[in-house]
Amino acid sequence: MIATLPTGDFRFIALDVETACGDSASICQIGLACVDMNNGIRIWSTFLDPLVPFSPFNTRLHGIGPETVAGAPAFAQIWPDLLLRLNRQPLVQHSRFDERAIQAACRAQGQVAPRLVWHDSVSIARAAWPELKGNGGHGLASLKRHLDLEFRHHDAGEDARAAAMVVLRAEEIMATAVPRDRPFQLSLPL
Repeated sequence: MIATLPTGDFRFIALDVETACGDSASICQIGLACVDMNNGIRIWSTFLDPLVPFSPFNTRLHGIGPETVAGAPAFAQIWPDLLLRLNRQPLVQHSRFDERAIQAACRAQGQVAPRLVWHDSVSIARAAWPELKGNGGHGLASLKRHLDLEFRHHDAGEDARAAAMVVLRAEEIMATAVPRDRPFQLSLPL
C-alpha cells in the first residue's frame, strides 16, 4: 500500500529518485520533501517496480532489489496523481539527474512528459558555499559533512529531504548577501 501523498500548497518540493540500473527510466524509488510556508518538511516516498532487471551495482548502492519492489506499482500507475501535486509548485533536485529520470520514465511508460519548474540545489549550493569547489565539492555527501546534515544517502525520501535542507540553509546565509530591498527567490542566484 502506498502512503498518501502530502496535500496543500508548499513553498517547494524537493524530489529524488533511485534507479534499478543504468537506464534513467528505471525508477525503483521516488521521494518527495514538501517544504511548507514555515519551512517544515513533510517526507513521502514509495518503491516502484522499474519493469526492468536490477543491476548488482545499483542494488549495492541503494539496497533496493527485486524483492523490495515485489508488488509495488509501476511509475505509470502513480504518475498521474503525483503530477497533480508536482505541477503546482517549484521543484528542487540535487543535480539534473532526477528531471532526466522523470522524463525518461514518462517516455518509457507512455505518460505525458511534464512541463515542471525545476531548480537545482547543486547550483544553489555552489552560490552559497563557493569555498567547497575543489574542496569536496557540492554533492550531497560533501554537503552532509560541511553542513552537518543528518540523512541516509541513497534513499529517495532522505535524499529529497537533504536537498530541501541544502536550499533552506542556503536561503539563511544568502539572505545576508541579498540587498534588503530585493527578496530572496528560490532560484537565486542561478
